[in-house]
Amino acid sequence: MKSIFKFLKIEHTLFSLPLIFSGIFLSSKSLEVISLEFILLILFVAISARTFAMTINRIIDKKIDKLNPRTSNRELPSGKLKLSFAIFLLLISGMFYFFLAYEISNFCFYISPIPIMVFTVYPYMKRFTKFAHFGVGISLSLASLGGWFATETFNNSNISQNTLPIILFFLFTVFWATGFDIIYSTLDEKFDKKENLFSFPSRLGKEKALWFSALFHIIGFLMLILLCFIELKNIFAFFLVSINGILLFLEHKKSADVELAFFKINSIIGFSVLFMILTKFF
Repeated sequence: MKSIFKFLKIEHTLFSLPLIFSGIFLSSKSLEVISLEFILLILFVAISARTFAMTINRIIDKKIDKLNPRTSNRELPSGKLKLSFAIFLLLISGMFYFFLAYEISNFCFYISPIPIMVFTVYPYMKRFTKFAHFGVGISLSLASLGGWFATETFNNSNISQNTLPIILFFLFTVFWATGFDIIYSTLDEKFDKKENLFSFPSRLGKEKALWFSALFHIIGFLMLILLCFIELKNIFAFFLVSINGILLFLEHKKSADVELAFFKINSIIGFSVLFMILTKFF
């Protein structure tokens, strides 16, 4: 059981859950309209999607992970988990994902293959383009978009015409996640060069890659500021967006410590952004 949890990287859910609920709250006019049934559906569909995404990534990257000293001890390349079990987990999580999407709304069911396609294509991107980091950005941003669409169409309701807030939040997530994935990829700069894999660090060098990471985070931060002016419009939101700006600055200040910059600071940013969205109800 311990190997399964390590394989799925449950702790990475700290990145996606706040984004899903941010999308939900951006769509909601009141907290009272969010039912327990809906919350449970969202939680289970998020777990199913997260399990599918991590499993397909691990299956596709099995051979690469075995060659990389940093990842060779992962469950599939090390043999701690069998490939057959990973395929079984992939199929089960995919079935639950589609079923739960259907339970939310017909619309969510119709668009549910899109995240699956993104999750499947993303692991291959490092084999042919340094812009593979945007695969992470888009994959994670689908969490907030999914939460928004689920809320808008639950029980087959109509989609609101006020889409600018979720578009801004979607763009924030794309650039935020792309930026922090570049920081994470600095761990594999030498290996990626050796194996001819594509990333900003392997193609541009660590220093220039971190410069692009900072640029993407600035763009993402500007999206949050616009969201505050257009949708949130309260002193608490502006205070929290300032906190997020400081956290993004610290992420780059501490980029040499990837454990701190990637995992800890970004987890705080995710929840800080969620609290920022919640201020619309105060």
